[in-house]
Amino acid sequence: QVQLVESGGGLVQPGGSLRLSCVASGFTFSSYTMSWYRQAPEKERALVATITSDGGIRNYHDSVEGRFTISRDNAKNTVYLQMNSLSPEDTAVYLCNAVWIKGIGLYNYWGQGTQVTVSS
Repeated sequence: QVQLVESGGGLVQPGGSLRLSCVASGFTFSSYTMSWYRQAPEKERALVATITSDGGIRNYHDSVEGRFTISRDNAKNTVYLQMNSLSPEDTAVYLCNAVWIKGIGLYNYWGQGTQVTVSS
């Protein structure tokens, strides 16, 4: 059974930091590109950061570049999102995503999300 379980969200003051974790099971984690998305109320889901299967390439949305860092530990089947200098605009549900493209097959999994609220 495929599972992606996010944790680490919560309430933080502007300027603060949080570290999100996403633990994967039920598939070969080390083969998958992992991403973090976020969805704020009444807004579309947006890609925040992506890391390739070996961790060699990382990409970020412009709005988080320099503040957020995505990383992964393939031995622990876990992907992380370190978020610094948080602002109220970062408030959203953060979701973990796993993608693997093999031939014509697309394997795409989602977690349930963890709420991040930035407020004073």
